[in-house]
Amino acid sequence: MTPEEARLREGISSYQNPNIQSPLDMSHSHSINTIPSIRDYIISEDLLAGQRLDGRMSNVRRFFCLFVTFDFLFISLMWLICVMMNGENILHALSDQILHYNIRTSLFDIVLLAFSRFIVLIFFYAVLYINHWIVISISTALSCAFLIGKVFMFDWPKSSQPVLEVLLVLGSFILSWGEAWFLDFRVIPQETHANRYLIAATESERAPLIRSYVQGLPSIYTESVGNFYSPMASPEGSLRGSLYAPENEPMHIHPARLTRDQEDHYKHLAAVTLQSAYDLYQKTDWKLARQQGQENVYCRKDPKVGTIFKLETEISISPKFLMDELYFGVADLHKWNSSVKESYKVQAIDEHTDITYQISVDGAGGLVTSRDFVNLRHWTIVDGVYVMCCIKCDHPKLPPSNRYVRGENGVGGYIVEPIPNEDNKCRFIWIINPNLNIKIPKFILDKEIIKMMFVFTSDLKAHIMNKSGEIC
Repeated sequence: MTPEEARLREGISSYQNPNIQSPLDMSHSHSINTIPSIRDYIISEDLLAGQRLDGRMSNVRRFFCLFVTFDFLFISLMWLICVMMNGENILHALSDQILHYNIRTSLFDIVLLAFSRFIVLIFFYAVLYINHWIVISISTALSCAFLIGKVFMFDWPKSSQPVLEVLLVLGSFILSWGEAWFLDFRVIPQETHANRYLIAATESERAPLIRSYVQGLPSIYTESVGNFYSPMASPEGSLRGSLYAPENEPMHIHPARLTRDQEDHYKHLAAVTLQSAYDLYQKTDWKLARQQGQENVYCRKDPKVGTIFKLETEISISPKFLMDELYFGVADLHKWNSSVKESYKVQAIDEHTDITYQISVDGAGGLVTSRDFVNLRHWTIVDGVYVMCCIKCDHPKLPPSNRYVRGENGVGGYIVEPIPNEDNKCRFIWIINPNLNIKIPKFILDKEIIKMMFVFTSDLKAHIMNKSGEIC
């Protein structure tokens, strides 16, 4: 075991003994409730106003749409006041302004101009939800051109209410420019900023806790020295054999030298995946797909990613021990997991995040050939529950090869819950959303995935039993 692995294992061990304060102890080194983080300074009211949760309109865009609506209603009301101030019969006045329209005497065209802006802007920015300034720039330019022409064409000496009518023209001019400025300087920048940096989260009973942790992630990462940083590789997790070379040709692939932007990308992806995996864990719309002894597999349909699977069971081991094996023992995964041919820890990003590489065995009687997977993993403890999320990722040293079809893992991971009053027993939850990039009937693929989940759980329990027996 390397010194780095020893420190990481000590970090997990410290959770079981509150009297030991390890540098990796979350309750001391990066409490989600007490320690301020960099993200606390990044997230502001402007950033929150630009986020779009669950496909709903952002607050700043909704305000823009209300502003456009106010533009039309305000101009209409002002025009109506101008008509009423003439002292004529309302029907006769409206008939002169609308039915007998004349550009020199009627101001109804300004109302139509405001209505046209309202229809165009609402359609493009509320219905189509575009994020570009081109439409409003054209709308504002045409509005201004018409208003300037109206000033020259209108017969001002014969106007009965020149002050109100001047204010009507100026009001339309100012509001059209105000809409353009607000969209270009507020809506687009805030939404762009939110899409880059804000992690959307659904409201739930425990969501504020996990969200606080995610927002604190940047504060717990070790700063890189200089422009590049290469984490130390674990010898037992090293890749042997080039993806493009014969399997019997030994080769050691060193971790890639990551730039600061690459590190930040992996850390941000880990934070987003953690939130998404925890949200899946909390959902209550899972449907039982199959039961085998004390193991249950559930499914849920997602319109964006397809079918997601969840396995639940109980394992007679402490939560700490189980998470220790699942995260730190990834290099030995192929030794006890009959579904995995090879497994490697490729690169450590930080104390809680790494990149792994696995090659699966053939499945479905050879119908599904071996796939290789490059995964980003991240673990933490939230409210006493061990959470390890996982998602597909790219790595500079692991491009797709001709030897294996590249499989893709969607948001998933392991959740290990302690059972009250039973220190040597835990509830194990496994969530997966695989894409094997294969064209076979979906019902066959789903059946094989469920079968594989039962096999994995059986292998895991046998491995844990043997490992705990060795320790004893």
